[in-house]
Amino acid sequence: MLLTYQFKLNPTPEQVVILETWGELLRRHWNYALGERLDWLRRTRSQIDRCSLVSEPIGEIPDKADYYTQASNLKRTKELFPDYRNIYADCQQQNLMRLDKAWKRWLTPDKKGKRGGRPRFKKRGDISSFTFPRVNSPKAGAHVTGNTLKLSKIGEIDVILHRPIPEGFEIKQATILSKADGWYVSFSLEDKTVPDSLSVDKIKSATGIDVGLEKFLTTADGQSIEVPQYYRASQSTLARQQRKLARKISGSKNYQKQARKVALTHLHVARQRKEFHYHVAHLLVKSYDLIVFELLFIRGLARTRLAKSILDVAWGAFLEIMQAVAVKRVLLTLGVDPRGTSINCSNCGERVEKTLSVRVHSCSCGLVIDRDWNSAMNLLKRGSVGLPIPGCGGLGDTQPMKQQVSFVNLRCSR
Repeated sequence: MLLTYQFKLNPTPEQVVILETWGELLRRHWNYALGERLDWLRRTRSQIDRCSLVSEPIGEIPDKADYYTQASNLKRTKELFPDYRNIYADCQQQNLMRLDKAWKRWLTPDKKGKRGGRPRFKKRGDISSFTFPRVNSPKAGAHVTGNTLKLSKIGEIDVILHRPIPEGFEIKQATILSKADGWYVSFSLEDKTVPDSLSVDKIKSATGIDVGLEKFLTTADGQSIEVPQYYRASQSTLARQQRKLARKISGSKNYQKQARKVALTHLHVARQRKEFHYHVAHLLVKSYDLIVFELLFIRGLARTRLAKSILDVAWGAFLEIMQAVAVKRVLLTLGVDPRGTSINCSNCGERVEKTLSVRVHSCSCGLVIDRDWNSAMNLLKRGSVGLPIPGCGGLGDTQPMKQQVSFVNLRCSR
């Protein structure tokens, strides 16, 4: 099992300068390495029987650039640019590994035939993290002792351990990252023991959840949770701060101060949303042994006119958090195809066509309930096929509750 714990760091002003310098040097190295790869790609993609209408590079075609060739050139880089000698070697190699993964995602399609976007050149400040791949080993560049993190060529940094590291877990790597309110360290923890998953015959309660924009989610037993809309609630504050930023001279001290205020507001909204997601995930996992959810193509939905609301609720982030919480508690989650769940009647199975604006499901069989509730019941039925779950096999023969029961209000005040 893999976990990631993030803690706040308290570096000295001198250490902050070193961390920022490392980020800038790694950014330049990223751009140079990416330029090498793109140059090789342009020179080898020119047709030999025709000329380009615009221009093509001429001269000797360079050797193919990959991770191994670029990593072997690190020694030459340190000879030409002595500043790179002050960066721990593993951090430079990890920087090239990140580029190699991004490059392969762009050129090599996955099992579904999809590829990632082309790697981009980084602007100043874009690379705000670097990784020490080994921790607490003889040749490691990072060592953790109590609440002190000792980094090679940087020194000892105080760590705010707001929660203890779980017993039995080994720290595999440490990633130093910068946020608007300071520096953090993310520890990747590994426990090699495999937890026993919950057997099917021990499932005592199950539900389906339908996520939406009017209500954050609705369960198969008629309970719903309100949409918090943290970003929309902060829009007026962000607009005011960004207007102030637009009046500043780009690159000035006042510009940097105001840009930090804008970044802090965005960070606050992201943390509010994440805390809300964890509250809802723990509430669901405490109540059910099996949670059936819908597999949504969120990237496609985010291209519609509802993009701002969809990105504000962040369904994808919530579903990932919910699955992670369920794994820690040795419970089950199941994703199913959502097609037809809002149209088919959960009582008789008849198709009831309706537009997105119609929020009530009314069927000729006499079932009149909320549209999202009906969809959640269909998700549960679809995900519980063949499972001996109490109350799920005969779900279609029972009438759902007349009234909705709302969860406790989980809107975060902080």
